[in-house]
Amino acid sequence: MEKPVIKEVIIVEGRDDTRRLNEAVSCETIETNGSAINETVLKEIEVALATRGAIIFTDPDFPGHKIRNTILERFPNIKEAFLPREKAKGRLGGIGIEHASIEAIRESLSQVYTNMPVTEETITLADMTGWGLSGSTEAAVRRRYLCDRLNIGYANAGQLRKKLNRYNIDKARILKILKEFTGE
Repeated sequence: MEKPVIKEVIIVEGRDDTRRLNEAVSCETIETNGSAINETVLKEIEVALATRGAIIFTDPDFPGHKIRNTILERFPNIKEAFLPREKAKGRLGGIGIEHASIEAIRESLSQVYTNMPVTEETITLADMTGWGLSGSTEAAVRRRYLCDRLNIGYANAGQLRKKLNRYNIDKARILKILKEFTGE
Protein backbone atom coordinates (compact mmCIF):
# COMPACT_ATOMS: atom_id res chain seq x y z
CA MET A 1 0.00 0.00 0.00
CA GLU A 2 1.23 3.45 -0.88
CA LYS A 3 1.89 5.81 2.01
CA PRO A 4 -0.56 8.68 2.47
CA VAL A 5 0.90 12.12 1.75
CA ILE A 6 0.47 14.85 4.38
CA LYS A 7 0.87 18.31 2.81
CA GLU A 8 1.18 20.15 6.12
CA VAL A 9 4.40 20.11 8.11
CA ILE A 10 4.01 17.94 11.21
CA ILE A 11 5.46 19.20 14.49
CA VAL A 12 6.92 16.38 16.60
CA GLU A 13 9.20 16.16 19.61
CA GLY A 14 12.27 14.44 18.19
CA ARG A 15 14.03 12.40 15.53
CA ASP A 16 12.56 9.06 16.65
CA ASP A 17 9.08 10.50 16.06
CA THR A 18 10.17 11.75 12.62
CA ARG A 19 11.58 8.32 11.76
CA ARG A 20 8.34 6.57 12.78
CA LEU A 21 6.14 9.09 10.96
CA ASN A 22 8.14 8.60 7.77
CA GLU A 23 7.46 4.86 8.00
CA ALA A 24 3.71 5.58 8.15
CA VAL A 25 3.22 8.59 5.87
CA SER A 26 5.05 10.80 3.43
CA CYS A 27 5.63 14.08 5.26
CA GLU A 28 8.01 16.72 6.48
CA THR A 29 8.50 17.44 10.17
CA ILE A 30 9.72 20.11 12.52
CA GLU A 31 11.33 18.69 15.65
CA THR A 32 10.97 20.68 18.87
CA ASN A 33 13.81 18.74 20.55
CA GLY A 34 12.07 18.74 23.92
CA SER A 35 9.67 20.90 25.85
CA ALA A 36 11.90 23.99 26.00
CA ILE A 37 10.95 25.22 22.54
CA ASN A 38 13.28 27.95 21.38
CA GLU A 39 12.50 30.99 19.23
CA THR A 40 14.15 29.42 16.16
CA VAL A 41 11.70 26.49 16.22
CA LEU A 42 8.75 28.86 16.74
CA LYS A 43 9.84 30.94 13.73
CA GLU A 44 10.15 27.75 11.66
CA ILE A 45 6.58 26.81 12.68
CA GLU A 46 5.42 30.32 11.71
CA VAL A 47 6.91 29.91 8.22
CA ALA A 48 5.37 26.44 7.84
CA LEU A 49 1.95 27.78 8.85
CA ALA A 50 2.18 30.62 6.35
CA THR A 51 3.27 28.41 3.46
CA ARG A 52 1.96 24.86 3.86
CA GLY A 53 0.12 24.67 7.14
CA ALA A 54 1.22 22.73 10.20
CA ILE A 55 -0.11 20.03 12.50
CA ILE A 56 0.92 19.55 16.13
CA PHE A 57 1.43 15.82 16.79
CA THR A 58 3.15 15.38 20.15
CA ASP A 59 3.35 12.46 22.56
CA PRO A 60 0.34 11.85 24.85
CA ASP A 61 2.29 12.58 28.03
CA PHE A 62 3.08 15.61 30.21
CA PRO A 63 6.02 16.93 28.10
CA GLY A 64 3.94 16.46 24.93
CA HIS A 65 1.05 18.45 26.41
CA LYS A 66 3.46 21.17 27.53
CA ILE A 67 4.89 21.47 24.01
CA ARG A 68 1.39 21.49 22.49
CA ASN A 69 0.25 24.26 24.86
CA THR A 70 3.36 26.37 24.18
CA ILE A 71 2.71 26.18 20.43
CA LEU A 72 -1.03 26.83 20.85
CA GLU A 73 -0.31 29.98 22.86
CA ARG A 74 1.65 31.42 19.95
CA PHE A 75 -0.41 29.91 17.11
CA PRO A 76 -3.98 29.41 18.35
CA ASN A 77 -5.40 28.41 14.95
CA ILE A 78 -2.91 25.62 14.24
CA LYS A 79 -4.18 22.13 13.42
CA GLU A 80 -3.84 19.32 15.96
CA ALA A 81 -3.70 15.53 15.78
CA PHE A 82 -3.84 13.30 18.83
CA LEU A 83 -2.54 9.79 19.49
CA PRO A 84 -4.41 7.94 22.26
CA ARG A 85 -2.11 7.03 25.15
CA GLU A 86 -2.84 3.29 24.92
CA LYS A 87 -1.77 3.31 21.25
CA ALA A 88 1.52 5.01 22.12
CA LYS A 89 2.87 2.53 24.66
CA GLY A 90 6.20 0.89 23.99
CA ARG A 91 7.22 -2.62 25.03
CA LEU A 92 9.51 -1.29 27.74
CA GLY A 93 6.99 1.14 29.20
CA GLY A 94 7.81 4.23 27.16
CA ILE A 95 5.05 6.44 25.78
CA GLY A 96 5.41 8.18 22.45
CA ILE A 97 4.67 8.42 18.77
CA GLU A 98 7.81 6.40 18.06
CA HIS A 99 6.12 3.37 19.72
CA ALA A 100 2.81 3.63 17.83
CA SER A 101 1.77 1.32 15.03
CA ILE A 102 1.67 2.62 11.48
CA GLU A 103 -2.11 2.17 11.49
CA ALA A 104 -2.51 4.22 14.71
CA ILE A 105 -0.41 7.05 13.27
CA ARG A 106 -2.37 7.09 10.02
CA GLU A 107 -5.67 7.03 11.90
CA SER A 108 -4.61 9.92 14.14
CA LEU A 109 -3.45 12.02 11.18
CA SER A 110 -6.73 11.34 9.36
CA GLN A 111 -8.62 13.02 12.23
CA VAL A 112 -7.03 16.44 12.46
CA TYR A 113 -8.75 19.26 14.37
CA THR A 114 -8.46 22.98 13.76
CA ASN A 115 -8.89 25.38 16.64
CA MET A 116 -11.70 27.85 16.16
CA PRO A 117 -11.87 31.19 17.93
CA VAL A 118 -14.53 30.76 20.61
CA THR A 119 -16.90 33.70 20.47
CA GLU A 120 -19.75 31.90 22.16
CA GLU A 121 -19.47 28.70 24.18
CA THR A 122 -21.91 26.14 22.84
CA ILE A 123 -20.92 23.52 25.42
CA THR A 124 -21.66 24.78 28.93
CA LEU A 125 -20.87 23.62 32.45
CA ALA A 126 -24.51 22.52 32.72
CA ASP A 127 -24.08 20.36 29.59
CA MET A 128 -20.97 18.72 31.05
CA THR A 129 -22.79 17.88 34.29
CA GLY A 130 -25.95 16.79 32.49
CA TRP A 131 -24.00 14.42 30.26
CA GLY A 132 -22.20 12.92 33.26
CA LEU A 133 -18.82 14.29 32.14
CA SER A 134 -18.27 16.14 35.41
CA GLY A 135 -19.52 15.88 38.95
CA SER A 136 -20.22 12.14 38.99
CA THR A 137 -18.30 9.04 40.01
CA GLU A 138 -18.31 7.77 36.41
CA ALA A 139 -17.31 11.12 34.86
CA ALA A 140 -13.63 10.26 34.23
CA VAL A 141 -14.55 7.00 32.47
CA ARG A 142 -17.18 8.78 30.36
CA ARG A 143 -14.68 11.54 29.45
CA ARG A 144 -12.03 9.00 28.47
CA TYR A 145 -14.51 7.20 26.20
CA LEU A 146 -15.65 10.46 24.57
CA CYS A 147 -12.08 11.74 24.12
CA ASP A 148 -10.98 8.42 22.59
CA ARG A 149 -13.93 8.32 20.17
CA LEU A 150 -13.34 11.94 19.15
CA ASN A 151 -9.57 11.35 19.07
CA ILE A 152 -8.82 14.60 20.91
CA GLY A 153 -6.60 13.37 23.73
CA TYR A 154 -7.81 12.83 27.30
CA ALA A 155 -8.81 15.90 29.30
CA ASN A 156 -10.26 16.72 32.69
CA ALA A 157 -13.76 18.25 32.71
CA GLY A 158 -12.65 21.87 32.34
CA GLN A 159 -10.13 21.11 29.60
CA LEU A 160 -12.64 18.93 27.75
CA ARG A 161 -15.28 21.68 27.70
CA LYS A 162 -12.69 24.08 26.26
CA LYS A 163 -11.62 21.54 23.61
CA LEU A 164 -15.19 20.77 22.58
CA ASN A 165 -15.84 24.49 22.11
CA ARG A 166 -12.45 25.19 20.49
CA TYR A 167 -12.90 22.40 17.93
CA ASN A 168 -16.56 23.33 17.40
CA ILE A 169 -17.76 19.77 18.06
CA ASP A 170 -21.54 19.79 18.02
CA LYS A 171 -23.80 18.51 20.75
CA ALA A 172 -25.51 15.92 18.54
CA ARG A 173 -22.18 14.18 17.87
CA ILE A 174 -21.30 14.19 21.58
CA LEU A 175 -24.71 12.79 22.55
CA LYS A 176 -24.46 10.05 19.90
CA ILE A 177 -21.09 8.92 21.28
CA LEU A 178 -22.32 9.01 24.88
CA LYS A 179 -25.34 6.90 23.88
CA GLU A 180 -22.92 4.33 22.42
CA PHE A 181 -21.13 4.31 25.78
CA THR A 182 -24.32 3.54 27.69
CA GLY A 183 -25.60 1.16 25.01
CA GLU A 184 -28.84 3.07 24.46
